[in-house]
Amino acid sequence: MSENYKIIFKFIKDISAETPDIETYLYVKDYISKYQLNIEINSKPLKDQIIEINTMLKFQDKSESKKKSHFEMIYTTVIKLNNEIKDKNILQKIILCDVQKEIYSEMEKALLNLLHMSGYSNIKFEKKIDFEELYNKKFN
Repeated sequence: MSENYKIIFKFIKDISAETPDIETYLYVKDYISKYQLNIEINSKPLKDQIIEINTMLKFQDKSESKKKSHFEMIYTTVIKLNNEIKDKNILQKIILCDVQKEIYSEMEKALLNLLHMSGYSNIKFEKKIDFEELYNKKFN
């Protein structure tokens, strides 16, 4: 929690897993270690210092293989800014870094549950996303 914002609520807006057939499932089971976790974050102001933040996690195969499963989740967080923040850089850091660090463990748990329920029970995300590092690389 920050002095700059408060999370009002958070929820899974959309979640999906697609494996078209058993041949794809068997292929993916052998090659899922090659899949990569990608993240996209967007936001939109609502009203009265309230912002909706949508964080999309995709676990996908970037290779040219035709046999692929698709795993995606959009996790929505609604925050209320405690003060009127006029500095765009502070607002960017709140949305892209601070809120993400606060919600990431829940998002990761939900995506891992989806993968496990989809038949890929041995999946773990060894490397955690370092939102501070990503933010600093992009904006500093």
